[in-house]
Amino acid sequence: MHEYGQYCPIALGSEVLADRWTPLILRELVLGNTRFNDIERGLPGISRTLLSARLRHLESVGVLDRLPSRTGRGSEYFLTPSGRDLESVIQSLGEWAVRWRFVEPEPKLVDPITLTWWMHRRIDRERLPDKRVVVEFNYHGTPSTVLWLVLDNGEPSVCMKYPGFDVDLIVRTDAVSMMRVFSGQKPLTAAREDGSVLITGQPALERAFGTWFLWSPFAPAVRKRTADSPGV
Repeated sequence: MHEYGQYCPIALGSEVLADRWTPLILRELVLGNTRFNDIERGLPGISRTLLSARLRHLESVGVLDRLPSRTGRGSEYFLTPSGRDLESVIQSLGEWAVRWRFVEPEPKLVDPITLTWWMHRRIDRERLPDKRVVVEFNYHGTPSTVLWLVLDNGEPSVCMKYPGFDVDLIVRTDAVSMMRVFSGQKPLTAAREDGSVLITGQPALERAFGTWFLWSPFAPAVRKRTADSPGV
């Protein structure tokens, strides 16, 4: 990793954060991903070799600890107090981007698999039903994508193949429309009213669907930006 050789707080901080992918790796750790494969899944495009190198660097500078996995296989990565203190830095960076680089999401920048993965990491477990719920996401586009979100008493999971359980809700949308909801640009109720997000299934679950998600951690900043600039 590059060292600037300057006795300056910005230089010292940049030696930790300024390498490509490092802020996004920290984003995944802040969101609670601790396993290598889970961190990688939230970062489409990164190589496993580069991810390993970046994690080793963050460990060497005291930002994370690598500990034996609770499953007994492999390792998990946990933020140290120093790393947890970076949560406000990552949040501030995202909020700055919302204020000054806020644009409409483009299809090439929104991957339905990654979006659904992010959604499953932003579940409000206290609001989930006391039974297993299977949500099928039908993303139309080229190519179309079908994914399943399994919400259970245990860890919520995203399945790329039919999980073998009855489907309780079906969400028909496109990745950009769902990203607008997730990011805070458009309320789910508005997306349902204009037909960009269609939800069918048990009526009680349909009504509750939007309450199960915490949505993007930057959604409050996006909503403020949208309110301040209605035409954006």
